[in-house]
Amino acid sequence: MNKQQRLSEQELLAMPEDSYMNADQLAFFRQLLLEHRDEVAAHLDALRKDITTPPEQGDETDKASLEEEKALLLRQADRESKLLNKIYTALERIDNEDYGYCAETGEPIGLQRLLLRPTAELSMEAKQLQEEQESHFAKNRSSS
Repeated sequence: MNKQQRLSEQELLAMPEDSYMNADQLAFFRQLLLEHRDEVAAHLDALRKDITTPPEQGDETDKASLEEEKALLLRQADRESKLLNKIYTALERIDNEDYGYCAETGEPIGLQRLLLRPTAELSMEAKQLQEEQESHFAKNRSSS
């Protein structure tokens, strides 16, 4: 497949299991991640501009409202920054040929999961186990 063509999701999902993370699939996810990176970076830039824009003059209520809005923008910018880092990590995993495999078990993450969350590093089973352990730890902590 040449660089101008990109697999469709249907073509990707129709590939046999033994071709998991072949060159075409890696190219598909690289392009998907690059597009996602560009969108997130552009949105993050817009958030940063909104955060740094000086407030217009206003009464105390306006100022309080603006402060609340800036706090929300800062939280959103923080989430976007973390997502951007995950995208860069996923791109590195493609370069290292680790992409698509669970960081804990080494098992395939699965195309469906990667289509939904291209930055996934854990299989569904490993992620569920991690969440159960976190929940258990949180319950134990709160009961202490």
